[in-house]
Amino acid sequence: MPRLISPSLLAADFANLQHEIEMINGSQADFLHLDIMDGVFVPNLSFGIPVVKAARRISRKPLDVHLMIVEPDRYIAAFRDAGADWLTVHMEACRHLHRTVQEIRERGMKAGVSLNPHTPVSTLEEIIPFIDLVLIMSVNPGFGGQQFIETSYEKIRKTRELIRKTGSAALIEVDGGVDLHNAERLFEAGVDILVAGTTVFSAPDPVGMIESLKSR
Repeated sequence: MPRLISPSLLAADFANLQHEIEMINGSQADFLHLDIMDGVFVPNLSFGIPVVKAARRISRKPLDVHLMIVEPDRYIAAFRDAGADWLTVHMEACRHLHRTVQEIRERGMKAGVSLNPHTPVSTLEEIIPFIDLVLIMSVNPGFGGQQFIETSYEKIRKTRELIRKTGSAALIEVDGGVDLHNAERLFEAGVDILVAGTTVFSAPDPVGMIESLKSR
């Protein structure tokens, strides 16, 4: 399985955003992860479409956009136009998830579905054949720097088994509390993509940290 890294821009220095994105361009990172928070679905505000547009102008990595917002269907076209390559919505936020996923893919993006820590893997059974990515939240979404939830390993293994059983081509991404101490175990559990924010951007050598995470 691939060992892919998607550094989360949420942890970057926003006073030097161009420099931070150019640093990611020169690294072994595979994506640039952008967390969109509305202060309603999660108890925090981050950034929106203008920052995605700005990142698209600078980034040479695919934009991995994670919508932590209510009514994500209203903004699918806007995020496509802003430059999203992958667009992930939350299981918990979508009333008609198949329709949402279908629109994401029809607009030329890869479609992801994210599960909060309390949401069981079984809820993916009907949607897994139609998506490109499952994002497992290993912290309660809203803030960076939280402690990893240990039960996430078993949740990842269950997701990998569901993908195997259904023949889905979906990748597994994990976000929250990812660092050098758990990266290897996460890959062994079945993760394809690690989202790392604080671990990358707070490191003395972020480029070296990305290389270290990939080689765990």
